[in-house]
Amino acid sequence: MIEKTVKRLPAENGVSGWTAISKRTFPVRVLEGNVTADWVIIGAGFAGLSAARRLTQVRPGDKVVVLDAREVAVNTAGRNSGFMIDVPHNLSSGEYASGGADASRVEMAQNRFAIGFAADIAEEFGMSAETFNRSGKINAAATERGMKLNESFGHSLKANGEPHTFLDAVEMRELAGTSYYQGGLFTPGAVTIQPADYIRGLAAGLATKVDLFENSPVTSLKRQNGVWTATSSRGTVTAPNVILGVNGHIEDFGHFSRRLMHIFAYASMTAPFPADQQGCVVSGRDRWALLPADSMGATLRKFTMDGQSRIVIRTKYTYETTITASQSRMMKMAKGHRRAFDARFPGLTGLPFEHTWSGRLCLSRNHAPAFGEIEEGLYSACCENGLGTVKSTLAGIMVVDLATRNISPELRQFMDNPAPSKIPPEPFAWLGINGVIRYQEFRAGREG
Repeated sequence: MIEKTVKRLPAENGVSGWTAISKRTFPVRVLEGNVTADWVIIGAGFAGLSAARRLTQVRPGDKVVVLDAREVAVNTAGRNSGFMIDVPHNLSSGEYASGGADASRVEMAQNRFAIGFAADIAEEFGMSAETFNRSGKINAAATERGMKLNESFGHSLKANGEPHTFLDAVEMRELAGTSYYQGGLFTPGAVTIQPADYIRGLAAGLATKVDLFENSPVTSLKRQNGVWTATSSRGTVTAPNVILGVNGHIEDFGHFSRRLMHIFAYASMTAPFPADQQGCVVSGRDRWALLPADSMGATLRKFTMDGQSRIVIRTKYTYETTITASQSRMMKMAKGHRRAFDARFPGLTGLPFEHTWSGRLCLSRNHAPAFGEIEEGLYSACCENGLGTVKSTLAGIMVVDLATRNISPELRQFMDNPAPSKIPPEPFAWLGINGVIRYQEFRAGREG
C-alpha cells in the first residue's frame, strides 16, 4: 500500500483582477460521498483541464473526475498575465539561451501545438475575442540595453526564419500612448487571453463530459489493490489512474522534493477609465500587450470593454518557501507597481489600482518539467517553468498521451527532457535565488 498525506493546501494573496471581472456561468459542485471513476485529475488549471479535454477526445467512454482545492480561476490559473507565447525569449542566440537552435525549433513547435489545442477549445466553446485573441506580442524596450536585447532577439528570429517587425519610439507611443519606450519587437504568433474567462469557459464546456468538483481539496492519496483513492473533506474518488496538475504543489504530494523553485509574481489592475479621446491620448489604442525586452522587466496589457479600459501591470518577483507572501510584501509590491505605472502613464497618475495579487510560478534549475509516471498509475504534469498557459496546456495533453500509451511524435519530443535538478538546501536557496532576482531586477533598471 502507498499513502501520501497532503499537509499544505493552496492559498492565494489578493483577488486577481481577471477573476474579479470574470462572469461565471455554471454552479459550484463540491465532492460529497464516495465516487468511482476511471480517471481522477487533481487540479483544475491549464494542465488539469487540458488533460480532461484530451481524455474526452481519446477515451470518450471513460468517467473522468476533476478535483480542485479552490474554485476554478480563483487559483493560479486565473492569476497570470494571459499570454500564450509561441516564440519565447530563450532562442539559442539570445540572452536567454537554454539550448541550441534545434532545441529552440522543437520548443516553438511544442508551444504552437499547445496554442492550436487551445484555439480549438476557444472555437468549440464559443469564446469571444476578449477571451482568446491571436494578437501577437511586443517585446517593449525602455533602455539601450533593452534595445540591444531586442536586436539580438531579432537576429535569432531571422536565423530561425521567424516573422518579426521592429517598432520605433514613435510607433510605440502611438500604440501605448507613452513616450517611455525606445522601441519594440513584434512577433505575430502569440495569443492573449483573459485567463479567468478562458479557464471558466473550458470548465463550462467540459461540464457535460466530466465531473468537476471544486472547494474539494485532496488531503491524502492512497493506492491499494491496484487503485488510487483521493480523499477530500466530504468524500473520496477511487480510480486506477490519477493525474496531478498541481504545478509546484506536487512537492506537497511527496514528489520532486528540493527540485522546484516557487517564484511569486505580483500584478495590479487599474480601476476602469473611459475609453474616450482623452483615454486614447494618455494610454494609446484600446488593446495592446507588452512583454519586457529584459525578462525581469514589466509586463503590461490594456484592454477595453463596454466603453471602459483597464491596464494590468506585472513586475517584481520573489522566491518564497511559504504558500503565501506576507501582507507587508504585498504592500511593497503594490508601491513598486505604482511607481512603474506612473512613470509610464503620467496622464493616469491619479488612477487607482482596483486589485493587487500574487501568483506562484514553478521553475526548475535546468528548465525541465516535473513530468511522467511517478508511481504506478500516478502521473505528473507539473512545473511550467514560467510559461504556464502554454507549457501547462502542453503537459496536460502529453500526460494523457503517456497514460493512454498514445505515443505520438509530440510525446516523444516532450519526454526527451531530464528530471528537474536539485536546488541547494535552505537557507542557501532562499538567499541565493533572491540574490539573483534582485541583481537581475537592478540590471533591468527602467525595464521594470
